[in-house]
Amino acid sequence: MRFLLYNIRYAAGIGKKFHFPVPYSGYFKKTGFNLKEILDFIRSVRPDIIGLIEVDSGSFRSERNNQAESIAWELQHQHIYQSKYAATSVTRKVPLLNKQGNAVLTRLPVVTQKFHYFREGVKRLVIEVELEALSVFLVHLSIKFRHRQYQLQDLYDIIRHTRKPCIVAGDFNVFRGDRELQLFLAASGLENANRAGTPSHPSRSPHRQLDYIFHSPELRVTGFEIPKIKLSDHTPLICDFTLTRESGNANLL
Repeated sequence: MRFLLYNIRYAAGIGKKFHFPVPYSGYFKKTGFNLKEILDFIRSVRPDIIGLIEVDSGSFRSERNNQAESIAWELQHQHIYQSKYAATSVTRKVPLLNKQGNAVLTRLPVVTQKFHYFREGVKRLVIEVELEALSVFLVHLSIKFRHRQYQLQDLYDIIRHTRKPCIVAGDFNVFRGDRELQLFLAASGLENANRAGTPSHPSRSPHRQLDYIFHSPELRVTGFEIPKIKLSDHTPLICDFTLTRESGNANLL
């Protein structure tokens, strides 16, 4: 079973083109060409489950198309998308920002899907997708340290109720290092698939971990890779895993 995590930065790209004619102007340019390159990469690694961070659901830059839906259609996957801002957030009323969210795509049958929201921060969404053998939680934490700590507390409260082995993945924005995650991992019992602590950000010259794939002990990692792909400011993470026999659901993978 292969899980791919990728913060695609709304397919806005990187480099000189992204910052021309003014810094960060790439956020306001059409994204079709770069999205095709991202799709080609995703197709090449043949993931079973995909966690996409920073997806455009239909603004002018994506030509009114939901990027997650477009990728899912090409791969013949299901997709679960939601805005990363709470329904009561003022951000939901701001053009462009109101089309920004995250998504889970999968070729596997979906049992249930839920959307949770943290109590603190601007980005609050947690996508929960229950599959037959496991549950997947996708997050994008705040850039503010204090808010991240509150969000990690909320995240623990959300995942501790799941009865299946789980993957908790996303952009955790731990700019102060993975020590920020120690209490969360100790309380949850989750393990980091990136055993070597290989950096993933920024993609042009990675020197820190912001993106993580955590998993229950019942999931055995059989392969982990961070391809040197420069289509976003983040590099993708690829994790191959299987369920241990003790879980009793190995045949579902």
